[in-house]
Amino acid sequence: MGLRPDLNETLARARADLRMGVPVGLTGGGQTVLVASAETLSEARLYELRALGPLDLALTGRRAATLKARAYDDGVARVVVPKEAQLSWVQDLADPADDLANPMKGPLQTRRGGSAVLHRLALQLCKGARLLPAALVVGVSADRMTTEGLLSINAAEAAPLLDALPELDHVVSARVPLRAAENARLHIYRPKDGSEEHYAIEIGRPDRAKPVLARLHSACFTGDLLGSLKCDCGPQLNAALAQMGQEGAGVLLYLQQEGRGIGLANKMRAYALQDQGFDTVEANHRLGFEDDERDFRLGAQILEQLGFSSVRLMTNNPAKMRMMESCGIAVADRVPLKVGETPFNSRYLAVKAAKSGHLL
Repeated sequence: MGLRPDLNETLARARADLRMGVPVGLTGGGQTVLVASAETLSEARLYELRALGPLDLALTGRRAATLKARAYDDGVARVVVPKEAQLSWVQDLADPADDLANPMKGPLQTRRGGSAVLHRLALQLCKGARLLPAALVVGVSADRMTTEGLLSINAAEAAPLLDALPELDHVVSARVPLRAAENARLHIYRPKDGSEEHYAIEIGRPDRAKPVLARLHSACFTGDLLGSLKCDCGPQLNAALAQMGQEGAGVLLYLQQEGRGIGLANKMRAYALQDQGFDTVEANHRLGFEDDERDFRLGAQILEQLGFSSVRLMTNNPAKMRMMESCGIAVADRVPLKVGETPFNSRYLAVKAAKSGHLL
């Protein structure tokens, strides 16, 4: 392989660059562009990008709908950035925090015609970096990447990797006695794409030939660690481990997909929007995300590596069951997990049932 980074490693570096406000180059379809995260953009970088040519602000169709901007390109809007636009204008379009205080942001002109492939890739990279899905895009000459010493990514090569499930490496396992079950082991899995590690908590020695009592639990810093009353995550985590402990066997997958896959910072942005009166789905849409950005295929991959092919799945979410079945993990039974309702999360749970199909 040599010392040169492979494409997975380059994509990981690109996500890190975007988080630090450094532009990244994308090539494809005879075009070369520089992209920069709207969230981490500085005034100086905006000035430098504007000097290179006409700027677009790529937004998801969800965010564009909130702004009454046309998304002509299958869920991607290419908003024309006026020459006189300041950083505050760009970031106000990207971040809905002040939408109600400053609702008049248009009329916005969006491009129609030509390819939006590189704009779509820019948004995928922003999402992967757990940033707001909004990116500045400007066309440049092909040799600009070398001149500026910036990363350059070929879209045709990168797109399949970004859509694919990252391969997981098993790192280590160790015994970790828990309050719920003293006979517990913790397995660590590391994705080869440089993203966050995922964990499997195995209770006892489950029979691999029988359906295992299992839960796919998405990380929730506020609920699992802080005891937040705005969700039911902490009680679900504890109840699942307790039932596995009582039965003497089970496996809980702790997947690093905070906030339905949008990251803790964006989850807090969604909470702030909920304080303005929006429900959990509406808040995600205003931020530019889908209802749920999680990828439960990760759970199926871990279960397969652990040797399980069938589960009794502890969930209220039919989407998890469908994903397990589509990945070759048979769901022998659904085990309801109805715990943790409070006056602070009753509306949240009702919205999950009404809009996301949860069985509550």
